[in-house]
Amino acid sequence: FYPPSPRYLSTERAVEIRDALPPFLQTVALFVNADAAQVAQVIGRVHPAMLQFHGDEAPEFCAQFGLPFVKACRVRPGVDLRAYLQPYARAAAWLLDSHVPEYGGVGESFDWSLAPSEPARPLILSGGLDRGNVARAIRAVRPWGVDVSSGVESAKGIKDAAKMAAFIAEVRHADV
Repeated sequence: FYPPSPRYLSTERAVEIRDALPPFLQTVALFVNADAAQVAQVIGRVHPAMLQFHGDEAPEFCAQFGLPFVKACRVRPGVDLRAYLQPYARAAAWLLDSHVPEYGGVGESFDWSLAPSEPARPLILSGGLDRGNVARAIRAVRPWGVDVSSGVESAKGIKDAAKMAAFIAEVRHADV
């Protein structure tokens, strides 16, 4: 729910997608520096199972909605990830992404050695992942999960079924 993104969905489109999903799939609503009214409106209409905050949201802001949330951290050298993430101890997971001027889905990775080796919360690894590097990334970081956008797209915002299948095959290969 971040209008500048090529992956932006209106609330109406998100409801259509949610209604077309098979049972037992859970939805995640992603926000970047949204105000509380927008988050509440999306929760009321879309009924996501979880929220993801990818901007500069404060810990109290993220926790106020009564839903599990993922807090993204844009990783760069010199940032103490443990100190940055510690205030977000109520997060269901922490998502590590590359630090670039834009928010998310730009296809740039970060130095995986900067990821904490024994995080207090489950880690989701993001940032420049594709079928060529995801297995290596999983073996290096041992995250709880991975997050991908541009690495499985044929063009910005357009998912490619063959790229998705190849990515998933590499994840499965690494996760043995």
